[in-house]
Amino acid sequence: MRVWSGLAGAAVGALLLAAVPAHADYHGTEQFAALALKCVHSEYPNKIGLVYNNDTEVAPPRLRTPAFYGCFDWHSSVHGHWLLARLARLYPDAPYAKDVRAALEQSLTAANIEGEVRALSTPGQASFERPYGLSWALALAEELARFDDPQGKAWSAHFAPLAALATERLKTWLPKLHYPIRNGEHTNTAFGLGLALDYARANGDKALADLIAERARTYYGKDTACPLAYEPSGEDFISPCLAEAALMARVLPHKDYAKWLVHFLPQIPKNGGTGWLPIGVVTDRSDPRLAHLDGLNLSRAWMLDKIAGALPPADPRRLALRNTAKAHADATLPFVTGEHYEGGHWLGTFAIYYLTSRP
Repeated sequence: MRVWSGLAGAAVGALLLAAVPAHADYHGTEQFAALALKCVHSEYPNKIGLVYNNDTEVAPPRLRTPAFYGCFDWHSSVHGHWLLARLARLYPDAPYAKDVRAALEQSLTAANIEGEVRALSTPGQASFERPYGLSWALALAEELARFDDPQGKAWSAHFAPLAALATERLKTWLPKLHYPIRNGEHTNTAFGLGLALDYARANGDKALADLIAERARTYYGKDTACPLAYEPSGEDFISPCLAEAALMARVLPHKDYAKWLVHFLPQIPKNGGTGWLPIGVVTDRSDPRLAHLDGLNLSRAWMLDKIAGALPPADPRRLALRNTAKAHADATLPFVTGEHYEGGHWLGTFAIYYLTSRP
């Protein structure tokens, strides 16, 4: 059902943004909590991503991946749990907090995470969810590590083996990845490395942080004139250009980054305008691939904010970046509903990531 029926989309988006300043109160987040609560333990429909090696491995999703079998696919389940963990930590007094904690308690048991590690360690899984799902697993680990109560600390401890496996997979893969992957979907290198770098720094994994920083400089340090006019492709939920710029915002010193960005995205105006980056058009939200464009608009919004935050305060490009981020979010947030499961099983994460990361 639509919680904003009868209101103009842009107006509702503006109201929601005003209602959910990061780390303030929970109002406006209920819709997104409900989306995750509805799907994290809904086993079907299910898109299986694991390689099956023999008949003994054939089992219902809840048995093969006992923590992350809901939300249609593994990565959506992982970041659906990230959404719940983020809301539980930021808004402990929200009316949904009890249900959110119960869902996390059901999923994040030691036995369930052991089952996840076992499934991901069978032959043929080396490239499973690489890097998107692995990076969201690290984002979930980072969020769990921020809890300061006994229950949250237990979840974090239970999750540690899966975080270690995800970390090891990235450390093994990145030195062998000669070319970055520059598409607008799950295999995009820059997007995944951004989440993984945030985890590495927050959790003191210097080896992983240094590796990602080195790879980012090698892959992207000399890039110029990103073809933003070619975006988006018809099924993108990530902007290749902005994902790269958001990763380099984490890697380069501010002064160096400001100079790099001049050459990489010369399109950014200095007058605060938003026309340089048109909002992605979604023609059918019941189509799971076409619905990706809602995710594109939301991921663009948080990446634009990330880029702006890495520029010096007096940089005239900051206003256009902030204004464009808000325009994309305003146009999209009203459609993040449960009307169509094709978007409802994952878009709440993108909405909460944007809303709770805003400056």
